[in-house]
Amino acid sequence: MSEQILIIGAGSGIGYGLVQHYLQQGKAVQAISRNACPAALLQTKVNWLQLDVAAADAAEDAAEAAINKIVAQAVTAKPTTIFICHGWLHDNQHGPEKTLRQLTAAQMHKSFAVNVLQPAMYLKALFGYLTKQPQVKVLVLSAKVGSISDNQLGGWYSYRLSKAAVNMLVKTSSIELGRYNKTAALVSLHPGTTDTALSAPFQTNLPSGQLQTATATAERLAAVASGLNPELSGKLLNWDGTVLPF
Repeated sequence: MSEQILIIGAGSGIGYGLVQHYLQQGKAVQAISRNACPAALLQTKVNWLQLDVAAADAAEDAAEAAINKIVAQAVTAKPTTIFICHGWLHDNQHGPEKTLRQLTAAQMHKSFAVNVLQPAMYLKALFGYLTKQPQVKVLVLSAKVGSISDNQLGGWYSYRLSKAAVNMLVKTSSIELGRYNKTAALVSLHPGTTDTALSAPFQTNLPSGQLQTATATAERLAAVASGLNPELSGKLLNWDGTVLPF
């Protein structure tokens, strides 16, 4: 059977880059997004599944039911590599906090809703499938700033806390998954600084070569996925596949 790819959060810059990369590689690709399939992909072989946005934004039970429904559709294709690409750092009302005095409940709620709750609900919906699918690989996008031991600069409270939490989500889930499926690999993954809307306000004064296009990032992350093995399950990996500290 050919490799089956599932990209959750395919409307994001990196998620969309991954969809394009795997399609160019001739892989069978499924995509889950709140957005409709982009016009540029309408003539491709991607199976684009659009989440029921009204349900996803409704009460918690309805949101979970919407995720369960769309995941049930996706796993019928037996995906062997799954990316979960959710990330939120800022919007027009909220920027990353430079000091604890800027912290607000609203920003923390949104950061945890997108960066932790959404991946958690998708992992929960996928769990039964992951316990049975041999050699399945799951990569949850995180961020190096979520590493507690690597934090030397402070700031960015909501984002750091939420990414540290998603790293713990992955670690804890990987332990449980390993009890049922010793061939599975579940990791969190730092994609590096990518030219997307998330990083756009923070790209000035970056060291030469640090900023990557979504295409280049997708190629690097696909290479990490290709080399993933159960011994790495539960780890936080860098974009080059090296293990980062928690």
